Amino acid sequence: MKSYKPVTKSLRQMTRIEYRKLLSGHGPHKALTRGKKSMGGRNAFGRITTRHQGGGHKKSYRTVDFHFDKKNIPARIATIEYDPFRSAFIGLAVYKDGEKRYVVVPRYMKVGDTFVVSESAHIAPGNRLPLANIPIGTFVYQIELKPQGGAVLARSAGNYCEIVAQDQGYTHLKLPSSEVRRVISTAWASVGEASNEEHRLENWGKAGRTRWKGIRPTVRGTAMNPVDHPHGGGEGRQGRGHRRQRTMWGKPAGKGQKTRHPKKYSNVFIVSRRKVGKRK
Repeated sequence: MKSYKPVTKSLRQMTRIEYRKLLSGHGPHKALTRGKKSMGGRNAFGRITTRHQGGGHKKSYRTVDFHFDKKNIPARIATIEYDPFRSAFIGLAVYKDGEKRYVVVPRYMKVGDTFVVSESAHIAPGNRLPLANIPIGTFVYQIELKPQGGAVLARSAGNYCEIVAQDQGYTHLKLPSSEVRRVISTAWASVGEASNEEHRLENWGKAGRTRWKGIRPTVRGTAMNPVDHPHGGGEGRQGRGHRRQRTMWGKPAGKGQKTRHPKKYSNVFIVSRRKVGKRK
């Protein structure tokens, strides 16, 4: 991590990732980029459906491959680049047949390293193979929930899942949340951990940097009126008036409370619930 001399108040606490040491310095591959309009958290009717979004710097979207449908063709990492739409680093993979695709690179991978997507691939960082062929105790990322469905689990910076068991056609994965979940063993996953593990240590230093990233301010519920939030109202600083923390819509949230729907379709795949609150 890079720290700064405190010549201003915002620089006193700010820390940044030393990108010059981690990235290859190449610009994005133009054929794999496109424009993406920012909706500011609003739907087609112009109503806010996701709060705290809006503004931010203009960004070009990199098309990242999460389906990995090129099997048994080795690929070489030509560049390692920053992606403004995700926390992990991406790399330009050049396959042996000449095709180029962006992929999320694992930790410690550098320019010139190779990987392959194959059922008989070695257990090495970056290689991708079915969960049934990966031994217990291996760290994996970019995991599918169903075969050929595309990677959906453990894609952000520094994330990984651990294979803890193989049982009757299902693989038991320990997720970053501490939940243990069953995934069908014919689904595919990449070996290793997602890159840029120092992302969680970064301190933005000032409110302006969050605005550059498209994050708008968050107002505390206790600072609102009773009509706007269940925590609002009262003379001066008052308690919230009820035992459990609630969202703006009166639903329980945060502080270790269980918010999962009791009849959710994927409950049958959960072996052990995630640890919440201080126990985690």
